[in-house]
Amino acid sequence: MAEAGQVTILLRQLREGNRGARAELFDLVYVELRGIARRYMRAERGNHTLQPTALVNEAYMRLIAHQAPDLVDRQHFFAASAQTMRRVLLDYARAYRAKKRGGLVTRVALEPTLVATLGDSEEVIALDTALTRLAVMDPRQSQIVELRFFAGLTEEEIAELLSLSTRTVRREWQVAKAWLYAELKGNDC
Repeated sequence: MAEAGQVTILLRQLREGNRGARAELFDLVYVELRGIARRYMRAERGNHTLQPTALVNEAYMRLIAHQAPDLVDRQHFFAASAQTMRRVLLDYARAYRAKKRGGLVTRVALEPTLVATLGDSEEVIALDTALTRLAVMDPRQSQIVELRFFAGLTEEEIAELLSLSTRTVRREWQVAKAWLYAELKGNDC
């Protein structure tokens, strides 16, 4: 696991223009990013052309190119990484759907424990749409879902990152899971 202090130092060096920090940071966080990517890819269709390594590489390049100045510490970095991976997969899903030109039937299996089984691009898009609606209604809950479900952060890490109590994070996580489940079930998922 990448130590928080090392990640924070490298992020600061990156913000200060140290180009060498980019590769050093990648080497330091690669194993954890690959773990996040594997969690995402387990939820994807079996014949997905994007592999976890490619997802890590593409997400890292996008993240460093666009958000590096805003990243301040390990937790912030991994939260942004998870969000960027979600966007990469969403872009791939939209491109796949455009190529497929199939029907627009959307079906997402989402258990009350928020274990998503996202077998195809339509399901990825449905989940993204639901998370986007949640973000409009309650941005904090949406952020907690991304950090907990996709980045794999603990409730304690999320609490620290968002300056909330662990109890609040736990409560918001439960409410967000229930809302997403109802939202996706309501869409015949």
